[in-house]
Amino acid sequence: MRVNRILLSVPLVVVALVIQVSVLARLHLPGAVPDLLLLTVLGLAMVYGHVGGALIGFGAGLLADLAPPADHAAGRYALVLCVIGYLAGLVKPETGQIKSATGPMTVVVGAAIGSTLLYAGVGALVGDTAARHVGLTGLLFSAALYDLLLAPFVVPGVMFLARRAENDPLGETGSGSKSSDISSGWLSAGTGLRIGGQRGGLKLRAAKSRATRAGRIKGVKRL
Repeated sequence: MRVNRILLSVPLVVVALVIQVSVLARLHLPGAVPDLLLLTVLGLAMVYGHVGGALIGFGAGLLADLAPPADHAAGRYALVLCVIGYLAGLVKPETGQIKSATGPMTVVVGAAIGSTLLYAGVGALVGDTAARHVGLTGLLFSAALYDLLLAPFVVPGVMFLARRAENDPLGETGSGSKSSDISSGWLSAGTGLRIGGQRGGLKLRAAKSRATRAGRIKGVKRL
């Protein structure tokens, strides 16, 4: 991953985890807990792609596994968010711009349901049957509902910050990587064409100036 992606992802993940543990987990809402960490990973994955989404998801999940009060085996949520981040990164648009909110909201609902099922499935493999006692159906419904209500306030902001980080000229490693970068269209539209236009205008002016001077010299010779 690029340095600018790491510098942005780490603070966002840490802030999301702190808010989720210290605020959202203490609301004692019926069913699941609103997963702010999941929404942050989704927003980054839909900008950085499947590889970046998987790496960020694994790191965020591992941090959540180790953060108190952790009541499950370490690596369980890291596996869940790694898979979810990878799948969410696959829906990244080629142009880097999402024109409708339907796609991201569908991803949020699918990720909320998929992460709950995957978390419960991994727990069943290691002998954790807490999901059975709480009720898996209620967990799925509440997780999808809470995340869907929270998503408009989190996902667009995360994606906006991620795109701004991608548009940083200092983060470009070479001209060859701009074609696959999400901000390549903005860079070419915002700077490249203007610079090219200025250079073309300067060349055209220089050519006109030389032609004018040549005409004046010929006119002097004719006189």
